[in-house]
Amino acid sequence: MDPPGGRYLDRRAACSPIGAARLSQLVLGCAVVAMVIHSAGYSGSYGVFCMAVWCLCFAVTTVIFFLDATRLYGCLPVSWGNLTVAFAALATLMYVTASVVYPLYFVSSECPYAGCEVRNFRIAVATCSAAATLAYGAEVALSRRPGQAAGAAGYMATPPGVLKVVQAFVACVIFGGVADGGGLAGRPGLVCCVAAWAGCFGLTSLLVLLAVCGRTGAAAAAPRRCLPWERLLAAYGLLALLLYLGASVAWPVLCFDPKYGSPWRPASCPRGGCVWDSRLVVSVLSFLNLGLYAADLLYSQRPPPGPRAPGAPRPRV
Repeated sequence: MDPPGGRYLDRRAACSPIGAARLSQLVLGCAVVAMVIHSAGYSGSYGVFCMAVWCLCFAVTTVIFFLDATRLYGCLPVSWGNLTVAFAALATLMYVTASVVYPLYFVSSECPYAGCEVRNFRIAVATCSAAATLAYGAEVALSRRPGQAAGAAGYMATPPGVLKVVQAFVACVIFGGVADGGGLAGRPGLVCCVAAWAGCFGLTSLLVLLAVCGRTGAAAAAPRRCLPWERLLAAYGLLALLLYLGASVAWPVLCFDPKYGSPWRPASCPRGGCVWDSRLVVSVLSFLNLGLYAADLLYSQRPPPGPRAPGAPRPRV
């Protein structure tokens, strides 16, 4: 506990590079929400999604900044470094999605019926949202400084930790595409693909939860156990890679082969509500996540850097 009469507020929460990034996130997030409520507006499911992303990220960032400034995060049974970098990575992905979706559906070159003021506000919203994306990405990059040990930065600040957040996010988008695509009744092959994605998503979420709760060190400290943390990651990576490989190959065959569907987009498919489009997006994202799991598995096989002997030359990168 802090001594009586000491400084209870941490100046580094605002006067450090990460603190500056969080302040930028708060300012830009507040500006986005205020402009949307004031004049830019939103409607439909895509508008609600964007507004939910901006409000959620602003609220969580406010809580993180408050806990960091008051040092109250020490009362939480979590690994603070892993929690903050995991949220920053997730917020980066969510902001990227909102920054693409909002101008795509709400910004046009011509002035809408409400006048050019609404269009200008919407352009400003898209600009501030893109800038906030960079602020969240900067926090992820600053959480792992060059030369800093992985244990000091936290597992979620390492490339495999960030990859797991991306994998989980892409899986959520896949599930959304599957829900829009529909047509799983009587298609056991497609159901097996969804089950494979769901299983990988569950395992990935469990590993992220273990890292956020600070349980990775306990597993790594027991090398004689049958499944220490490093071996668990390697086994998980191989299993997920095999499941995604099967699902990524089977899904497009069962959806676009002439025996089961159409390899070409139907001319009568409406824009924004076409089942064929949703299934194509699922196929592309499945191969994307397959590549992410392959990169995760390859990185997990890299040997940890050993201690450098005194006076030995620094290896060239």
